[in-house]
Amino acid sequence: MKENMILKKMKDGQQVVGTFFETIGTSIVECLGIAGLDFFIVDFEHSTFTAESLLEIVHTAELRDMSTLMRIKEISRSNVLRPLDVGVQGLIIPNVQSVEEVKQVIKWGKYTPIGERGFFYSRVTDFGFSDNVNDLDQFFESRNRESLIIPQCETVECLNVIEKICALEGVDGIFVGPYDLTIALGIPAQFDHPTYTEALARIYKACRDNNKFTLIFGADTEQARRYREYGFDAITCSMDATLMIQAFKAMLETVKAD
Repeated sequence: MKENMILKKMKDGQQVVGTFFETIGTSIVECLGIAGLDFFIVDFEHSTFTAESLLEIVHTAELRDMSTLMRIKEISRSNVLRPLDVGVQGLIIPNVQSVEEVKQVIKWGKYTPIGERGFFYSRVTDFGFSDNVNDLDQFFESRNRESLIIPQCETVECLNVIEKICALEGVDGIFVGPYDLTIALGIPAQFDHPTYTEALARIYKACRDNNKFTLIFGADTEQARRYREYGFDAITCSMDATLMIQAFKAMLETVKAD
């Protein structure tokens, strides 16, 4: 399987930039790669993707040296296991309510000795022909390192136990959802409100104290740049559909300008 490029870059101290992927089409994936994005997040929580379309998306991303992350629809064994077997390199876990939920995801998503992920000659093993598949200890160590489990902090319940979540072996990073987090805190989209900035600092510190990666969503380039300057390892800027609409609107305004 392809090396997880954003993992490599983040370990090297680079800050990576990606976007949410909402449109269904491999040509768009190619465009993201040509543009130079490091990764994208396939959003199963809010979109209409299928398992079949996911395979084509992952394959195209590999050809363009991008990492594919996926936000799962909800916590279940199949929602964790199947995308990892296809070749998704990291799972964003939405709506986390407790430490126990995260432990369950780790159990399903990481191989022994960290978890209890089931083994099969799936695509992630090159259908049984990967170099280290005959040495399962080596294979499990490699896959556990390369396949990221990333809870999304967007609820008060998650925030209240963020230090415990970050301390778990098998958690690779935390993805901050600023909109839902501010809604949960009773300050919708008030990103300069002290309650939000204090929560953000708490999440960031918990990650740094436990050597976990920090990921966050920025709705536009201004927000994304601000979070990059804050020090986040990975910034997800807007989403493909929004960026396309903005580009076409700008084109029309320029072409039609008197």
